[in-house]
Parts: sequence; C-alpha cells; structure tokens
Amino acid sequence: MSTHEGGCLCGLVRYRVQGPFHQFHLCHCSRCRRFSGTAHAANLMVPASHLEWLAGEDSVSRYDLPETRFSRAFCQVCGGMVPHTRGELAIVPAGGLDRDPDMDPDDHIFWDDRAGWYEPGLGARKYSQTPNG
Repeated sequence: MSTHEGGCLCGLVRYRVQGPFHQFHLCHCSRCRRFSGTAHAANLMVPASHLEWLAGEDSVSRYDLPETRFSRAFCQVCGGMVPHTRGELAIVPAGGLDRDPDMDPDDHIFWDDRAGWYEPGLGARKYSQTPNG
C-alpha cells in the first residue's frame, strides 16, 4: 500500500492519501477546463476513507455546481485545488501531490470536449523554464 502526501500552493492545506489509486483520469470536460483554467483536470480516485487531512482542513472551501455532480475543493487562501469527496469516493487532484502517483493516466475522458489548442500545444517548443525574452 502506497502513501502520498500533498497540499495547496501556499502550503496551508496538507493531506495524506493511502493508495493505491484506483483510477487516474485526464478530464477534458468544459467544467474542468473552466475551473482549472487549463486543458484538462488530472484526477486520481481512492476510497474516501483513504483521505486524511493533516493541516488546514478548516481553510478548505467547496464549490458544488447546482444541479450537477461537479464539485471542486480549494484552499481559501491561495485557491489551490485539494481533494474532495463524492459519496464513498475521494477525488484527488494529481498536481497537488508531492510526488508522482505511481501510475500513468488510465484515459482521457470527455475527449470530444477537449480544447481546440490541446493537441497542437503538445507539439509546441519545450523549455526547462521560462524562456528569456
């Protein structure tokens, strides 16, 4: 059984997740793109009982989009996404983990909703840091 820790951008919120993760989805739906401001969300799934808050749980806010199953949790200070639960499932943003999740993504979901610039962007120049200029 693997253990992963993670947190928000400012470090106020910290959590631990007992693995292994059951699923790893790259979600291209318009809601995930709009909330994250990116091409897709990267979400890992584990049983909700495998999520433990280490610090800052009282600084977590949750947004539930009315009349849908869409939810996101985030730090009230920095806005960094953190895990949230839906029934018996914990949805963990992969980018918030301190290290890689020990698995590759299973799939791209809502592929037909992907951003038109996603695939062309994969071929764009790559830099190890911000380019000068």
